[in-house]
Amino acid sequence: MHPMLNTAVKAARRAASIINRASFDIDRIKVTQKGHNDFVTEVDQAAEQAIIDVLKTAYPDHAILAEETGASSNLHDENDNVWIIDPLDGTTNFIHGFPQYCVSIALQQRGIITQAVIFDPTRNDLFTATKGSGAYLNEKRIRVSRRDKMADALLGTGFPFRNGDGLEEYIKMFRIMTEKCAGLRRPGAAALDLAYVAAGRLDGFFERGLQPWDMAAGSLLVTEAGGIVGTFAGESDYLYKNEVIAATPKVFAQMVNVLSQFKK
Repeated sequence: MHPMLNTAVKAARRAASIINRASFDIDRIKVTQKGHNDFVTEVDQAAEQAIIDVLKTAYPDHAILAEETGASSNLHDENDNVWIIDPLDGTTNFIHGFPQYCVSIALQQRGIITQAVIFDPTRNDLFTATKGSGAYLNEKRIRVSRRDKMADALLGTGFPFRNGDGLEEYIKMFRIMTEKCAGLRRPGAAALDLAYVAAGRLDGFFERGLQPWDMAAGSLLVTEAGGIVGTFAGESDYLYKNEVIAATPKVFAQMVNVLSQFKK
């Protein structure tokens, strides 16, 4: 395992131990509402700090872009190494005891995602990838599914949740995609959905309104597992475009054909 990936795994496990302890007594967790249907807990904050402590101990000069604390002071200093962190993707699921959430950590080097870790503490599933070295689930190589028709595909998605932004358009999108695939699921943790595409548990995924920390690690897992990731228009600059499609190669093309009408 690459040394930087190994450090990220250590950080993810440290965060997961905090999350797991808190999950036994959810009613005691302090929850703050950042916006409509947008929550943060003291667990998110503690997990994020644990991740940053591990990463900064190993790589003190690296920059940080994290969901809760934002950008580190050296992020705009042309830093070649940026850790992109979501300490608890699926917070709403977590505070309701719904076991679909994860820790997501990625390393971006000179604009390219090179290391990725997604850890599901409820199932002890560790997804890892190093650019050029494949994607793995619990150290076993994973590949995207072999399905090549969207009509046969099981797809994942997510609904806009902050103030209902774009909800009417998304309902239209949801209806069209439902009619064109074998099934559509909305589990509620985008990073984990992307990991599931990489592992062949989903054949594709699409969502709008995402941030870099939602997509960074999962996107590398998908591409290293043989899939394609892009915007609704099929373009490769998805990370800061707030939207993503990830799927097997042929399903990706079919999804773009449908979703490109909804591109920003």
